[in-house]
Amino acid sequence: MPLRLNTRYCSRISCIGNRESLFVKAIPNDEPLIIMSNQQSSIINHQSKDFLFLHARDLPYFRALLRAVESSFYQELALPAPVYDVGCGDGHFASLTFEQKIDVGLDPWHGPIHEAGMHGAYRSLVEADAAYSPFPSDYFASGISNSVLEHIPHLDQVLTETARVLKPGAPFIFCVPNNNFLPSLSIARFFDKIGLKPVARAYRAFFNRISRHHHCDDPETWTKRLEAAGFKIEKYWHYFSPAALAALESGHYLGLPALVSRTLFGRWILVPSPWNLSLTLFLLRPYYNEPVPQQQGAYTFYVARRG
Repeated sequence: MPLRLNTRYCSRISCIGNRESLFVKAIPNDEPLIIMSNQQSSIINHQSKDFLFLHARDLPYFRALLRAVESSFYQELALPAPVYDVGCGDGHFASLTFEQKIDVGLDPWHGPIHEAGMHGAYRSLVEADAAYSPFPSDYFASGISNSVLEHIPHLDQVLTETARVLKPGAPFIFCVPNNNFLPSLSIARFFDKIGLKPVARAYRAFFNRISRHHHCDDPETWTKRLEAAGFKIEKYWHYFSPAALAALESGHYLGLPALVSRTLFGRWILVPSPWNLSLTLFLLRPYYNEPVPQQQGAYTFYVARRG
């Protein structure tokens, strides 16, 4: 199908890849532009994958655990084509989560989106700010944004623009940390317990900063925000218990060897074999298999729909 770009936002493009992939860099201008993409996608998922192992062989364990849980949620959800991924990053998550390529991945960061081209999870990639999406109105039949929206300062503008490019009735599926995230941090709770509340507050601010969070909001806040942009929430659930969050939190400090490996060899995990990961998987499996919903879960998975 033709990949049509909004004439407001494109003056020139650069393309990389082959017949099966396309990279587009959008720069504001007024000239019309149409790019031909390979074909329309159909997202079909299978539930037989061990997402925990698949993510753990490529990522530090704390990121692998969270992403594996999120990957499993998409297996029960339909994504009509064409599909729009807001904040696709390096494409690793999509390459493991979905059986077939997503139609379009959009991200403003130059390095990650070029890496996404190597993962081969998208038919087309666009380097652009989602607040200025280079697509016509009512273009996409579904949209996703996995653990991205919490990092965006100009979130309301991004949501409004995402609603514009989605067709009426299109599902928009995303996940974010919620209002339980900061109170549930284990080290901060320890400082609270021994009466060092100023230290606890400072630690929460520090951890939120290194996590690059701008939004850790409750469902009521998200309901108002989404309705203002033109969405209506159909359902949501909390996940990732305080114990699971403690595992993620400790991974930020215990993951130094993975960082050294990434710096020296370009890989988070040097030996991504089952035998090398067996202890890690054994320790993480209970958190991966947690029942959902988790009342005190630190993250929320939303299924919304454009009005």
